[in-house]
Amino acid sequence: MDGLVLLLLIFVKSSNCMEKTGITGNHGDKIRSDCRVTLTLNESGGRQVQLESKVAAMYGKSIRILIDEVLDFYDIAHANVKLEDSGALPHVLAARLEAAVKMVSNTRKEFLLPFNDAERPRSASDRFRMSRLYLPGNTPAMMINAPIHHPDGLILDLEDSVAPDKKDEARILVRNTLRAIDFQGAERMVRINQLPLGLEDAAILAAHEIDLILIPKCEEAWQVQEVEKVVNTILDSNNSDRDIFFMPIIESALGVENAFAIATSSHRVVAMAIGLEDFTADLGVPRTQEGAESLYARSRIVNACKAAHIQPIDSVFSDVADMEGLLENVRRSKSLGFEGMGCIHPGQITVINEGFKPSVNEVERAANIVRAYEEAREKGLGVVALGSKMIDAPVVKRAEQTLKLAQKFNMI
Repeated sequence: MDGLVLLLLIFVKSSNCMEKTGITGNHGDKIRSDCRVTLTLNESGGRQVQLESKVAAMYGKSIRILIDEVLDFYDIAHANVKLEDSGALPHVLAARLEAAVKMVSNTRKEFLLPFNDAERPRSASDRFRMSRLYLPGNTPAMMINAPIHHPDGLILDLEDSVAPDKKDEARILVRNTLRAIDFQGAERMVRINQLPLGLEDAAILAAHEIDLILIPKCEEAWQVQEVEKVVNTILDSNNSDRDIFFMPIIESALGVENAFAIATSSHRVVAMAIGLEDFTADLGVPRTQEGAESLYARSRIVNACKAAHIQPIDSVFSDVADMEGLLENVRRSKSLGFEGMGCIHPGQITVINEGFKPSVNEVERAANIVRAYEEAREKGLGVVALGSKMIDAPVVKRAEQTLKLAQKFNMI
């Protein structure tokens, strides 16, 4: 019996020691702009820092200062820290250190670096969302340089692109990226995890000037409303008047059938997207480039969005090497009524924008409609016509949107 007790004590002691070490981040020959942090708490001995970095001669002092700032913030006096640096920026270093601390403690405190000085313009419900670029939320190298490609939106992704055991540290990295990176006018988007984990994402990130939250695997209206409750609570507690919009992603047969209810579930919903990889898997059929298997679903999404006066957004095109196929897909998407789509590679942005750009004939017709409407109003006419066709308010609104789009592309 004494031997069994001794073994149990050794096991418990070993388990406690294991719980005192946190390892976060990424490091290796192909890793850029990141670091790996190994943090081990001790009962004594002060702080011991082992720094491995090719830029230690230039930035070693500032890195060590940052390590001390983070550990001071969390009242950690005794620890061994090994930091293997691959060119990480301060907001990445801080995120990895914070994540390591939270792996070995129960703290919920947030170590927040100041916001980037770049202007963060507010978004608008009807802004263009033709191209939105997905960026893996645990890969800082991709997030740091993405704004130079100028998509309409940048999506920091916490869902499919992040491994299950990396969700917590990715959330901290995404939070710091929202605070540190100049998005250069792109809408600041985050795809949270599927509920209920996504509610924790929203609770932590809503205070850091997100423009839009993508809600994946959305099947019923209550899911949107649960995210809304969390966002409202965070904004109210911070006395913030910043708008945070929602884009539910429909990825199942049930979601398609509930599309209109989801589209009208909250005033924060400004767009709704379809995710065809998961949708076709739910149907039990392969996804094809022609898209016959998803025509009903895509049409249903467009119709629900138009009825709810929000933007319908198409799925990503997964073959990043096939630009001709992408352009054909975009044109087909536009013909169904979609107003944008996602992309998974920067090279797709230009093709997507080109495909959704209005034609010269569309711009000329839109200009004629707006001109005829304005002339009729000046004359006090109650009926507006262009040639033999009557013009009503929805037609005029669509024409005005076409002209705004033409201005975006410097066509007028």
